[in-house]
Amino acid sequence: MSHYLIYFNQQWVGDHDPEWFAERGPLANAVVNDMRDAGVLVFAAGVDEDDDAAATADATSGTPVITAGPYAPTEQRIGGLTIIDVADDDTAWEWAGRVAEACGWPQEVRRVV
Repeated sequence: MSHYLIYFNQQWVGDHDPEWFAERGPLANAVVNDMRDAGVLVFAAGVDEDDDAAATADATSGTPVITAGPYAPTEQRIGGLTIIDVADDDTAWEWAGRVAEACGWPQEVRRVV
């Protein structure tokens, strides 16, 4: 079994009204519940979008320095992630497809090595 990261950048979500998002939540939760029932779910969560809530830890100087805010301004910010433990790429891709369908926006999937 291998761990896989399924994630999306917040910018991939697109502009939708609150009703649209309200419809997607139960669909996404159902996929997560299916992952849990299948015994493949390790972790799933959304990520706080507030840059002021972020912090950066940098030890390149030899001493850890913690700074408020993101490491660097960027147009791409992780919006959510799921970690699964499955047998192979094909199975991970199937779960990523289900997540993408439920959420209504693209997901990227990568093996954790």
